Amino acid sequence: IRTFEELGLPEVMRDLADRDRGLVLLTGPTGSGKTTTLATMVDWINEYKELHIITIEDPVEFFHDSKNCMMNQRELGANTHSFANALRAALREDPDVILVGEMRDLETISLALTAAETGHLVFATLHTSSAAKTIDRIIDIFPAAQKTQVRSMLAESLEAVVAQKLLPKKDGTG
Repeated sequence: IRTFEELGLPEVMRDLADRDRGLVLLTGPTGSGKTTTLATMVDWINEYKELHIITIEDPVEFFHDSKNCMMNQRELGANTHSFANALRAALREDPDVILVGEMRDLETISLALTAAETGHLVFATLHTSSAAKTIDRIIDIFPAAQKTQVRSMLAESLEAVVAQKLLPKKDGTG
């Protein structure tokens, strides 16, 4: 797993990994490096903090050995039937950090918001092209009667939306 420096990530990404609670969303098209960035953030937490981390992924792309943290990685299909089921189960295991590979449906989004609001640090991805579209997508998935509550939950728990896009290197080698 590559470091923040190896990936050329700004210091703010390390700052986000160092948060105690809240929701951190990474967005971007398929292949934009969201999973790699999240793996770096989780690896940094695993190296420098003593916490309980649960990842829920489809599939698990980066394997994390426990360093200073207790690591539990769950894979859709092999360990659970859905992100929502895995997230519901994870909340009963007293995690400090939860990585949700992708927020695809209303139930998963709702559980992730609740987890962030109740003191967990939650990392998740969405396939949107901008921070504004990410917020719209989250709010729009809920019925009209819940939109005000969801806006309030986001205002309380959202730490960052990072819209990521891979750019070619200056020298053209990658």
